[in-house]
Amino acid sequence: MSNKEWPLWEVFIRSKQGLNHKHVGSLRAADEEMAIDNARDVYTRRSEGISIWVVLSSNVFASDPSEAPELYEPSDSKIYRHPTFYDVPDEIQHM
Repeated sequence: MSNKEWPLWEVFIRSKQGLNHKHVGSLRAADEEMAIDNARDVYTRRSEGISIWVVLSSNVFASDPSEAPELYEPSDSKIYRHPTFYDVPDEIQHM
């Protein structure tokens, strides 16, 4: 990163109807306060959010999609955690 380039921030917004924050995009800003202000201006122009999180992109660590089989194998081997063993009554429409 050059000295003239601001750090990259990941932006998460919590909508008025939601309980969780969702990733909406990225932006560059000099510091966290500027990142919040810029995120408000860019991602909540219609007042759809009630909370904004910004995280330095360099602080986000993600798993490698090519390693997914090894990563998720422990839960796949515990078949009792899958809902296939339960009978769902016909009255329940949206399950």
